Amino acid sequence: MLMSLADYLTQFHSGFAVFQYITLRAILGVLTALIISFIVGPVMIRKLSHYKVGQPIRELGPETHFSKAGTPTMGGALILVAIAISTLLWADLGSRYIWVVLLTTLAFGVIGFYDDYRKLVLQDPKGMSSKAKYFWQSLFGMIAAVFLYTTAVSPVETQLFVPFFKDVAIDMGLMFVVLAYFVVVGTSNAVNLTDGLDGLAILPTVMVAGALGIFAYAHGHSGFAEYLGISYIEGVGEVMIFCATICGAGLGFLWFNTYPAQVFMGDVGALALGAALGIVAVVVREELVLLIMGGV
Repeated sequence: MLMSLADYLTQFHSGFAVFQYITLRAILGVLTALIISFIVGPVMIRKLSHYKVGQPIRELGPETHFSKAGTPTMGGALILVAIAISTLLWADLGSRYIWVVLLTTLAFGVIGFYDDYRKLVLQDPKGMSSKAKYFWQSLFGMIAAVFLYTTAVSPVETQLFVPFFKDVAIDMGLMFVVLAYFVVVGTSNAVNLTDGLDGLAILPTVMVAGALGIFAYAHGHSGFAEYLGISYIEGVGEVMIFCATICGAGLGFLWFNTYPAQVFMGDVGALALGAALGIVAVVVREELVLLIMGGV
């Protein structure tokens, strides 16, 4: 949004051309998401506390977790708001990569929001059924995978690259859709399973998002791609801005989520952030690297 404005203003003053640099917009994206988190966070926590949207604790869990009962949940909505606003402000909205990563993230966030709403607001202990949740995850994951496959303009966009082996590139064909689907849905559920303790999920998410952002920039820069011996994917560098907003929003959320946690992200945050990491890894063709980073 602001990039389009800067492009227009460049005809009046060349200084506005500085906003063409992805690195500058990534930094601004981090700061914007961080500031939004700090401003909106306290308000959202008060609202969640007022409506008693609190975290239930299993009776079979450790006694140290009992004190967390009633802690406001669904704080992941704060992360999504910060990511969405910051991305729309600083990213190139003409990039299909930006739209697929952002919309996939928000779609999975809607699934998590509905699940949290049923469990915490409607007091339905089962929440959204596992079958229904998996169906919608599969639907959105498949839509993203098919979109990337059908809009690919070069072979590298659907090839599988093996880390540490620069010359190994496997043509996936239609199997790309299957791989992308499992990466997005699998990562979404993996982060959801990880979420629980104070800061347990958000900090690794921030670190992985930061690393994927660097990969996105390198893959989208012809000079760096050639020097590093990795694939050059035109336009994918914009995804670095999206990753930067995840880092900013995540660090802002961590301020409220660190021990003793004032808020938990809930499924609305965990499912969305997992899907975000998965779809970014697919876009930058680093699915195996994501597997390594997730394992570490």
